[in-house]
Amino acid sequence: QVQLVESGGGLVQAGGSLRLSCAASGRTFRTYTMGWFRQAPGKQRTFVAAIDWSSGSTRYADSVKGRFTMSRDNAKNTVYLQMNSLKPEDTAVYYCAGDNPPVRGVYDSWGQGTQVTVSS
Repeated sequence: QVQLVESGGGLVQAGGSLRLSCAASGRTFRTYTMGWFRQAPGKQRTFVAAIDWSSGSTRYADSVKGRFTMSRDNAKNTVYLQMNSLKPEDTAVYYCAGDNPPVRGVYDSWGQGTQVTVSS
């Protein structure tokens, strides 16, 4: 079973930057894709970014394109989300998730979340 632990959230002013980390652990860590999602108060959880573990290719929600960058460190089983030019509407709890074998296409492991608050 894969465990995911996020870190790096906090309070930042609009226009600032934060870097989130998500460390994966487990007896044998294997994943197809790692993703970041977020949930603002009173709203549904939405997709932010994802990275293919094998190729490193990334994709982003339109709302964060050009501002957020997702990366991975295969040796450390860790993914990152570099968030620049933050806006108040980026305020949310950010969750890391894994799409793991044997079933592809389902995020079946989730972290506990880390709070990001952007003040205006």
